[in-house]
Amino acid sequence: MKRILVIDDAATVRLYHRSILEELGFEVSEAVNGLEALERVAEGDFDLYLVDINMPKLDGYGFLRELRGKDMPQAPAIMVSTEAGANDQKLAFLSGANLYIVKPVRPERLASHVLTLLGMTSNGRGEPS
Repeated sequence: MKRILVIDDAATVRLYHRSILEELGFEVSEAVNGLEALERVAEGDFDLYLVDINMPKLDGYGFLRELRGKDMPQAPAIMVSTEAGANDQKLAFLSGANLYIVKPVRPERLASHVLTLLGMTSNGRGEPS
């Protein structure tokens, strides 16, 4: 089973993303900021990261820069933020994001992007095939 780490300081956003991803059949872990996310990464590998930008202690940019600097297998990362500016997108990609999505994210859009980045397709029932 593919593992996804959802990193966001808002509990409602983590729950929303978790529900979409678990419905697709993924195992989901959560972190409230970049520092906690780095601790989760040290505990085990993930297949994809869903990362907010604005968080206390260590923001999404800092988390991705730290993650990409590690000597370990690298999984794709989707930066999800309320920030819609071109500069925010540029910073996300420079930090190591594979995709940038502006909140709020429609469930079907998130599902499509996650499945694409993981090289999977939906079998029509919303489950990875």
